Amino acid sequence: MKFRSIITTTLFLIAGFQSALAAPVIVPRAPDLNASSWILIDATTGRILTENNSNERLPPASLTKMMTAYIVSKEVNEGRISESDLVPISVNAWRMGGSKMFVREGTSVQLLELLRGLMIVSGNDATVALAEYVAGSETAFADVMNQQAQLIGMENTNFKNSTGWPADNHYTTAADLSKLAQRLIQDHPDHYRIYSERRFSYTPPGESAISQPNRNLLLGRDPSVDGMKTGHTQEAGYCLVSSALRDGTRLIAVVMGTSSPNARATESANLLQWGFRYFETQTVLAAGQNLESAKVWKSTIDQVELTVPNDLTLTLNRGSFDGLAIAAQVNDQLEAPLSAGDVVGFVEVQLDGETVGRSDIVVANDVPEAGFFKRLWDSIVLFFTGLFS
Repeated sequence: MKFRSIITTTLFLIAGFQSALAAPVIVPRAPDLNASSWILIDATTGRILTENNSNERLPPASLTKMMTAYIVSKEVNEGRISESDLVPISVNAWRMGGSKMFVREGTSVQLLELLRGLMIVSGNDATVALAEYVAGSETAFADVMNQQAQLIGMENTNFKNSTGWPADNHYTTAADLSKLAQRLIQDHPDHYRIYSERRFSYTPPGESAISQPNRNLLLGRDPSVDGMKTGHTQEAGYCLVSSALRDGTRLIAVVMGTSSPNARATESANLLQWGFRYFETQTVLAAGQNLESAKVWKSTIDQVELTVPNDLTLTLNRGSFDGLAIAAQVNDQLEAPLSAGDVVGFVEVQLDGETVGRSDIVVANDVPEAGFFKRLWDSIVLFFTGLFS
């Protein structure tokens, strides 16, 4: 039917513009990593490209700080705290061991500086100071972390502290961390950019500046990598959550339990390289894009434009987008009143007969109801049309 042919043409133009009729790429087996657990996902669609033991509960070490950063960024975005706030440094924060920003007890540090100290050099002292500022105590903040984890869908995660310092019953999974990383990128893009900074310098009051490098070695090896977070304890091994953007496709890799800082970087690079080589992400139908006009009854207008409510974006094997087909169904009789966004049908994207994407079809604009006589006349027409259809 006419509606279907127009959508198919639109899809061909969008996908074919970038793919240039390339043949689909045969995807070989994903690399086998020397790690305890890993997962690779597309950051936009969430599609899992490969995984191994990704739901195994493991100690996350400083990868925990991703959740602390997420909550702090959320509090800033919702106006409850500010980047310019001066955060008091407690004895508990100052005494934290491990990686440090080297803040001093009894001083106050700007919140954004503490957030940078957390993200870039994994400062345990900065992390505890932020947790106490947001929730009053680190114990209370851990409760907030666990509630937020549930909201994100991290079903196999339990936090006992804000830093990842070894503690009983403190665990997460590669799959859960990939969900958190995806939300960090999508929900807090301004703060996410901090993860790409190569060095961080902090000057304690009355002392010389302390400069430390970002521990994510991929930042110096691959220009497409712009985050995210390292972690290490004896129990957890060397872990890395990394993300890279190439040609409009962003991937997230989580690698846990490797043997060294170089190993976690190398294994993550292998995972990302495989993903970018064999997969791509494209938007095949854009939110608000006019798909077709449909007849409406009992209204002051005769036609209404149809669209999709959100971008329909897919992650597929490279070269597959030119083989996509569209199957669409719209209600036979659209009757006023209708409001913009009302669902009137659906569209499915198919590849080799398999549905790879689906979206509602909605009306793009409000459809006002006509007066009494127009509604009466359309009702009569529809009645007799139904008799003979």
